[in-house]
Amino acid sequence: MAYRFLAEVIVIIHLAFVVFVLLGGFLVLKSKRAAWLHLPAVLWAAAVEFTGWVCPLTPLENWLRQQAGGAAYHSGFVAHYLLPCLYPTFLTRHLQILLGCLVLALNLVIYGWVTKKAA
Repeated sequence: MAYRFLAEVIVIIHLAFVVFVLLGGFLVLKSKRAAWLHLPAVLWAAAVEFTGWVCPLTPLENWLRQQAGGAAYHSGFVAHYLLPCLYPTFLTRHLQILLGCLVLALNLVIYGWVTKKAA
């Protein structure tokens, strides 16, 4: 039971990280120091998408699920949890690169807006 709970905690942390990557630039409005956490997170997320790496949270979640007697999934977090909500097809390499570009573009817009607002 504890393993299953921990796997669910990892899912929540993973989702929070994705939201932070996408929208964390707005925290810079409150504190400029937030950029020191947010920019590396954006670069990491973009690198994962562009290279096809697997985020370390995914194998950890799968291991916890297996320890709880459940089945692991063989795709990444985005493909397993987010894409079924957004898209009816499986994650392709092309779509993964597009998501990486979306992460960078969205954050460029947010940081541009934050910079303009601060001026």
